[in-house]
Amino acid sequence: MKTPPFNLFQPKSIDEAVSLSAKFVENNEQFDWIAGGTDLLPNYKWHLNTKPNVISLASIEELYHLNSTHIGAMVRLHDLANSKETHPIIKKAASSIASVLIRQSGTVGGNIALDTRCFWFNQAEEWRRSIEWCHKCDCDTSADCRVIPNQNELCVATYQADLAPSLLVLNAKIHLCGPEGSRNMLLSEFFELDGIKRNILKPGEIITHITLDDDVNSWSGDYQKLSLRKSWDFPEAGVAVAWKNDDELKLRIATTALESIPRLHEDITNEALLNNFSINEIASKLRKDVKPVNNTAFPPNYRKKMVEVLCKKALHGLKGVLS
Repeated sequence: MKTPPFNLFQPKSIDEAVSLSAKFVENNEQFDWIAGGTDLLPNYKWHLNTKPNVISLASIEELYHLNSTHIGAMVRLHDLANSKETHPIIKKAASSIASVLIRQSGTVGGNIALDTRCFWFNQAEEWRRSIEWCHKCDCDTSADCRVIPNQNELCVATYQADLAPSLLVLNAKIHLCGPEGSRNMLLSEFFELDGIKRNILKPGEIITHITLDDDVNSWSGDYQKLSLRKSWDFPEAGVAVAWKNDDELKLRIATTALESIPRLHEDITNEALLNNFSINEIASKLRKDVKPVNNTAFPPNYRKKMVEVLCKKALHGLKGVLS
């Protein structure tokens, strides 16, 4: 399949990139950002929401900065996975993404802002046309959601990126820049529970970098994932945990590939620490808390059961600490 034609713009700085995006927004012209292109370009070949203009971030040097507390949006996943500066939880998540070739092109910002996926949506245009459209790509037909019909309001496409949960449990902040200026927030506040909108990025806004707390290396943890194959495939479920055991135990758990957003499960960890839950009890609570739908390779019930297994594996380092 051929990629449809588009105009490519290659700014050299964040200011130049934002200036370009501001003009497109002002003129009501559609455009996309492209980082590594490992997801956007295949989607364009499948004619999934293509745009006539594309702004590349590849030539903006300030987006490549990487150290123990700063991760630029254009840092390649391969470099993140192999850097001595990268926290072990993030390193494990990054090294589990797709294949080496994909990681050499894919970027941190692209992975965080990854489009949600659904087997009714992520197909070639001819296939989608043959069965009618869906709510996520309705081509102005007002098509209904094909996963949960008769609601036509909320897209339940699944967020299937690996990095977000490991960053969530490390209390990461995300930094954005756009025509209205710069802003930052906790990564947990960045995502929006809607398979179409996905996050709170405003028109013309980009992710510039991620920052971590100065004490990030005092946190330990793990990332465990379920996928159809060990390489290439997106996760069908992912569980990240982080803990810090100084004067008192602190614990965070986050999941991915189970809903339209990655999620930090603060209610479960707060209850677990308050009531001295065992690893098995925490894993059981997590299984009940996630809400997968039938739009990926594995059925929802299997993914829920595997969340419990993944959580137990991820918490293995706390065996003997948790009763």
